[in-house]
Amino acid sequence: MAGHRAMLGSDPANKHEKGTSSMSDATLKPLTIDYYTDMLCVWAWIAQRRIEELEAQWGDRIQLAHHCVNVFGDTMEKMNRQWSDRGGYDGFADHVQASAAAYETAPVHPDLWRKVRPSTSATAHLMLKAAEITSSPTTAVSLAAAIRHGFFIDARDISQLAVLMEIATEQGLDPDGLNEALVSGRAMAALLSDYSTSDAQGIKGSPSWVMNEGRQILYGNLGYRILHANVEELLHHPEQEASWC
Repeated sequence: MAGHRAMLGSDPANKHEKGTSSMSDATLKPLTIDYYTDMLCVWAWIAQRRIEELEAQWGDRIQLAHHCVNVFGDTMEKMNRQWSDRGGYDGFADHVQASAAAYETAPVHPDLWRKVRPSTSATAHLMLKAAEITSSPTTAVSLAAAIRHGFFIDARDISQLAVLMEIATEQGLDPDGLNEALVSGRAMAALLSDYSTSDAQGIKGSPSWVMNEGRQILYGNLGYRILHANVEELLHHPEQEASWC
């Protein structure tokens, strides 16, 4: 995977107490992390547990903004272009299984990409934007976890709108509201905004973390300690990070 810039810091043990902390007011502001993923990306599935741990560790000190990036927009074209000489869909299925094998928290159904071959990730991305519009970003994040579970564990074809609507309904979302956001084009507009922003920020793939107002981009299969160290450094020294030429 692509490289990253690791930043070292100490363990975050001190809590802010009124009148006793030497932290600046800027340190108390939540650190915004723009998080880009593609719903069909196995590395984003593997990173799911790390994201949950990051939020559990830092709580309201960080604010994750979830976005979609176009990696599997046309899976058949992707297989023909990148995997035609490496076994096609079956070769990619072997790659996905091998990639996830070392991670107990990211099981992968054996039928993925052999029998279950989603045509695109864009349909799932559209559903997430519809959930974000009609409910809330938090609801969309929960739905994303359910959709990933449906694909990677249950081998459900999440490129099919009917399957996505079933998963959303199982999560308690209103299908009529979701459908209105899809039919009206509002979900499409929100999705294209994500894709446009990812291009503008130079996002190379999934998963990607953008911090420090775009100055710092981490990409690929990063260990939790690397994510933790970068977040900790930015929280404790935000003004120093912004001062470099």
